[in-house]
Amino acid sequence: MEPLKESSNVTRLPGADDARLREPPHNFEAEQALLGAILVNNAAYQRVAEFLRPEHFADPLHGKLYDSLMRLIERGQVVSAVTLKTYVEQDAAMKEAGGAAYLARLAAASVHVIDAAAFGRAVHDLYLRRQLIDLGENVVNGAFSGDVDETALQQIEVAEKKLYDLATTGQTEGGFKPFRTALTEAMTAAEAAFHREGKLTGVATGLFQLDQLLGGLHRSDLLILAGRPSMGKTALATNIAFNAAKAYREEIVDGHPKAVDGAVVGFFSLEMSAEQLATRMLSEQAELSSEKIRKGEMNSTEFDRVMNVSHELEHLNFFIDDTPALSIAALRTRARRLKRTHGLGLIIVDYLQLLNPSGKSRQENRVQEVSEITRGLKTLAKELDVPVIALSQLSRAVEQREDKRPQLADLRESGSIEQDADVVMFVYREEYYLTRTEPARRAEESDQKFNERHDAWKQRCEETYGKAEVIVAKQRHGPTGIVRLSFEGQFTKFGNLDGVADEPVSAF
Repeated sequence: MEPLKESSNVTRLPGADDARLREPPHNFEAEQALLGAILVNNAAYQRVAEFLRPEHFADPLHGKLYDSLMRLIERGQVVSAVTLKTYVEQDAAMKEAGGAAYLARLAAASVHVIDAAAFGRAVHDLYLRRQLIDLGENVVNGAFSGDVDETALQQIEVAEKKLYDLATTGQTEGGFKPFRTALTEAMTAAEAAFHREGKLTGVATGLFQLDQLLGGLHRSDLLILAGRPSMGKTALATNIAFNAAKAYREEIVDGHPKAVDGAVVGFFSLEMSAEQLATRMLSEQAELSSEKIRKGEMNSTEFDRVMNVSHELEHLNFFIDDTPALSIAALRTRARRLKRTHGLGLIIVDYLQLLNPSGKSRQENRVQEVSEITRGLKTLAKELDVPVIALSQLSRAVEQREDKRPQLADLRESGSIEQDADVVMFVYREEYYLTRTEPARRAEESDQKFNERHDAWKQRCEETYGKAEVIVAKQRHGPTGIVRLSFEGQFTKFGNLDGVADEPVSAF
């Protein structure tokens, strides 16, 4: 390498218009000037330390020198051309470039410490351009390859993920914000809650006690809604989605629509088709069995009721994606697109274990795959600044206990799910288990004793009939507790129990 080369950002060669002969973008002078500034005044390093890394330099020797400067400065040492003299004389590459004389020339080419950040961003920008070129070449080569295991859509999803990762890791802005800024944002949210009906800071679920316990569904939160099969996870999720979409109101702020209540809902249904989900919602709202709706077993009055409900539902800001085996990258792509086009306010994923990890990154260990999925969902919630509700299955350990109420340890691959979630909720219906455990007569048991046991069982069934519990087992922002709801099985509809809206939530 020739020190202090007289090169422009892109070296022009004969036939430079031919893409195959173009050199990647670089600016050796900017790199040298920045290194010189750090050598002259170590304070220049603090202006670029947050975003600039050794691999961002186009010249490997410059990256190597920056790495040495970074390590020494972060150890609290004063670095200069004099203190680095021993190091450069022992390094073959630095010695070949000129050794101590080269350091002196770098110091002479330095910029003012105030300009160091601008030079650092220029170096970083050129690095991103080189990465974009590499990404583009990989996309082209992948499209030309005949890999039958990877479709074009999968290649697009992988490319978009890499592009998104490059965009997020390539941010030179951000970092700390003054407390007064965060305080202003918190007070804005509190003021909105004060003026909003229900006094909630988040999106209302429409279930009073659940809203009381959670304060609504908070932006950037990942909420896990888990339960055993037939507990009603999907039913509760669709109820919440309907209530949020129905309550949606917006106002124009600075020329842009802003939600003041409710939310635009994106529902990723990996288990049920969009038509099945729509039938469920019709059943819930028309209070007519979904089986009757599917089979058309309705009289004229019931059919008119279903038609009226369908006309109400078709205006909801509710969007369904029923693509099976969706990858977390594809889900993120589609959610971002919906946010851009319709202003997304709530995402629901039914259910987490049916998602695939991104691209070819399938792991032998299912726990690692679920870890990637839950991290991706939490990242999506923060990126789009919306609550994400992900449904999850529970392990069979629940069935082996006398008390069937779920616990955090019952979550499948529970480590990553419990760790990444801001809220973990379980759906539990004691009625489901009681109706399947009718007492049988024991050997040599008297009729009176059997009748007493059977009557106690019937009484317990009557007490739990049409009732359900949502157990909030984890909540970062507030208390845990048990919320009691009504449940109409034939309509798969959850609701508020009469007379409990103002009662305190039960402790968990």
